[in-house]
Amino acid sequence: MLPLSIESHFLDALPVDPSDDPRPRQVWRACASRVSPHSAAAPRLLAYSPSCAALLGLESHTSTAAFLDTFSGNQLHPDMQPYAMAYGGHQFGHWAGQLGDGRAIALGEVRGLDTQRYTLQLKGAGPTPYSRHADGFAVLRSSIREFLCSEAMHYLGVPSTRVLSLIATGNEVVRDQFYDGNPRPEPGAVVCRVSPSFLRFGHFELPASRQDPDTLRELVRYALQRDYPDIDSEDLPQACAEMFRQVCERTATLMVHWMRVGFVHGVMNTDNLSLIGETIDYGPYGWLEETDREWTPNTTDSGGRYSFGRQSQVALWNLSRLAGALLPIIGNEAPLYEALEHYEQRYSAQYQSMMADKLGLSTPDEAFAEQTWLLMEAQRADMTLFFRTLSAPLAQITPAALAATCYGEPQQEAFESWWQQYRLLADGDAGRSERMRHTNPSFVLKNYLVQQAIEEAEQGEMGRFAALHEAMRHPYDEPASAWVLEKRPAWASTPGCSQLSCSS
Repeated sequence: MLPLSIESHFLDALPVDPSDDPRPRQVWRACASRVSPHSAAAPRLLAYSPSCAALLGLESHTSTAAFLDTFSGNQLHPDMQPYAMAYGGHQFGHWAGQLGDGRAIALGEVRGLDTQRYTLQLKGAGPTPYSRHADGFAVLRSSIREFLCSEAMHYLGVPSTRVLSLIATGNEVVRDQFYDGNPRPEPGAVVCRVSPSFLRFGHFELPASRQDPDTLRELVRYALQRDYPDIDSEDLPQACAEMFRQVCERTATLMVHWMRVGFVHGVMNTDNLSLIGETIDYGPYGWLEETDREWTPNTTDSGGRYSFGRQSQVALWNLSRLAGALLPIIGNEAPLYEALEHYEQRYSAQYQSMMADKLGLSTPDEAFAEQTWLLMEAQRADMTLFFRTLSAPLAQITPAALAATCYGEPQQEAFESWWQQYRLLADGDAGRSERMRHTNPSFVLKNYLVQQAIEEAEQGEMGRFAALHEAMRHPYDEPASAWVLEKRPAWASTPGCSQLSCSS
């Protein structure tokens, strides 16, 4: 048995579904349903996060049968009371009603070595009452993407849920990857996700949409106690308003981080935004390869609603939906509007400061930052390579080196003109290069790299996966391998590699 002290605060504090019927159905006046993970036919540990395992005090147990059995879902710790959470959400701008943990099963909460409480959650462990028309399982393909991206974001310094383990189940799962009517069996897998809180905006939207003030009030009290304990909750409306303001602040900071590293979430529905400002739910995500602020990695997002350049405004729209859900508790629109304005102000200030750091400027220059984006878009510059090249000492940079980061045939004169302006702004800053190298990563997890790892893993080979996992632990260092600095190859610009569906 693993040395875990399991707690069940979520179940103890909130209303639980009285039915144990595992079939998909509407669950009323409850925040969770008790469920059991499906057994894995032949579980095999493919990878684990050493830093996350160490945080949970499990680093010396990762090779044990107890670790494999617990985090494949085959054998529960005696104190575990697994459950799936109920929530709703707006998907692509439309209210979707009840959603919930359709393929995620929480095992309970544990204390990390930092004394923080963490929820352990298995993703892909089988059906729940919230699975709707799905089976609740996950394929190896999507599980690898979740594992690697969670690790990449952590080491990039972007707030994110963590992952503990990636386990192949030995089961086959049928998926229609491209939604083109050609489903096929794929190897199954389960990931153990770890976070201080898995509460989403949609948790509050569901009871609010059902005019269920009692459940909504209990959720707010729980969120204050669990996720925002520094807020005095004696006056609940006032405390709720302050919590919303802090949610706005954390979300603004998260959006700036996404813009800094070129990350595109791909499915920014309200059920996919975290109450504590973490990146959550890694599906058809991507990083900018050639710079295009209108780009989305999600083939399902035909209108580009969740494209790179629109993420901050989508977050604001989602926050406004959360504000509407919390209004029955707060009873006054004024603090909600004020918090939303605060989001815009905070995002703008942090974004401009971040862009100054990316460009190595001592003070923000909004006009020049926009000019840089336009240059990069027009010349199809690789965002990561452009800014990393620019992070070198000024004497080592040339317009030709910047032009070499582009796809296609860039216009050399455009870079020469921009370079003359940049030198006037950046010259003389002794700490410029060092500051930029802590802001501009040399390595991000481009989709084609993940796809190569997936294709090999499906054949039983984990070498490329291991190389990626190692490289992403030091994304701001000078890479030891040349492949980290390569542009996306031409073959990798097709759907299924550069872009993916929600089935990914």
